[in-house]
Amino acid sequence: MSQVSHIIINIDQQRLYCMDHSENAYRDYPVSTSISGSGNQEGSFKTPLGKHSIAQKIGNSCAINEVFVGRQPLGVLDDLLAAGKQLPDDIITSRILWLQGEEPGRNKGLNNQGERVDSYQRYIYIHGTSEEDMIGLPASHGCVRMCNKDVIELFDLVDEGCSVLIQEKEDE
Repeated sequence: MSQVSHIIINIDQQRLYCMDHSENAYRDYPVSTSISGSGNQEGSFKTPLGKHSIAQKIGNSCAINEVFVGRQPLGVLDDLLAAGKQLPDDIITSRILWLQGEEPGRNKGLNNQGERVDSYQRYIYIHGTSEEDMIGLPASHGCVRMCNKDVIELFDLVDEGCSVLIQEKEDE
């Protein structure tokens, strides 16, 4: 059993907290959430709020700075850049924790207006980034970015199914 009972991501603080089974912060990390703010609508490029879980862990044993495209490892960032490889604008590196919404109508399925608000279908991840200098500032396209060494540590601390709460401010 993991020492981490659940994760809390606080957008206002740009922090991720790993909570232990006694509700204490076991670890905490700086993160970067969306530059567009928070929101659950598909196509909004906003970080979704509410209760989530880790649906899938991707990248076990990959090198630090491994680049993922379509959740598939492509190679180490420096090697790809040296080879002149065309890379996406938002480079996903090191590890992926793919989030699944747990609240139908809020971050899972469709909302009351029939709009898709599904975090899993939006490909919302906690992941490493090539833009570590932006960690601590809202800069992502909707995902939760972490420093590469931090996301590798987090990956090893949590299990699939771990609860993740994404909140705008503390105590929401």
